[in-house]
Amino acid sequence: MKSLLAFMKKEWLEQLRSGRVIILTVLFVLFGIMNPALAKLTPKLFELMADTLEESGMIVTTVTVDAMTSWTQFFKNIPIALIVFILLESSIFTKEYQSGTLVLALTKGLERYKVVLSKTAVLAILWSAGYFLCFAITYGYNAYFWDNSIAHNLLFSVSCWWLLGLFAVMLTVLFSVTANANTGVLVGTGGVFLTAYLMTLLPKIKEFSPARLMSTASLLTGAEEASSCYKAVAVTAILCVTCIAVSIPIHNKKRI
Repeated sequence: MKSLLAFMKKEWLEQLRSGRVIILTVLFVLFGIMNPALAKLTPKLFELMADTLEESGMIVTTVTVDAMTSWTQFFKNIPIALIVFILLESSIFTKEYQSGTLVLALTKGLERYKVVLSKTAVLAILWSAGYFLCFAITYGYNAYFWDNSIAHNLLFSVSCWWLLGLFAVMLTVLFSVTANANTGVLVGTGGVFLTAYLMTLLPKIKEFSPARLMSTASLLTGAEEASSCYKAVAVTAILCVTCIAVSIPIHNKKRI
């Protein structure tokens, strides 16, 4: 246990030295502020554009914004934040393979499975901390300006996207221990998400697709109940565990 915590500390320090923690913190804080800010500025933007739109034959009516507008923006921005997160962290194993820095730790007796678990834990903590920081900022501003109770199934919707992001993290670990370059990690992770999205186009299996967790719009408006996503939640959670379970033996056999 001590060696696992020691390696996690080493990974955390590496994240700090590389500047990734600062970049991700700024990113999630920025998005957290942007969500309510854009919603608040929307009516003023339409007012400024009113004359131009009227000249084009478009009539501008009064635009009403509320917490729902901000939460819609939140779920539009989170995919961008997740993509940036994966781009920054896709080299978590491949960089070690290329530089050979893992050899020293392994020769000192550190078990290989602890390397996988420690790196996975650090990534999961970073994603969770950044994601919920963004959520907390948006929630606080929305509560101040409007009323969050207008959004149905809010906590469940937020949890769904967190789980989907965690699945992306686990895929990053899986493809990172498999591939020898960042390109392979990004292609593999993107390919799985593309497959999951295509599954949602098939009525008989769409309820089991992890991409089903992206359908927050219908949950927020109350058009769908949380129970409609339970199967996708269960499948995604199982896949997260499976990714780690598969990553460990692959890493154990990896030539470093």
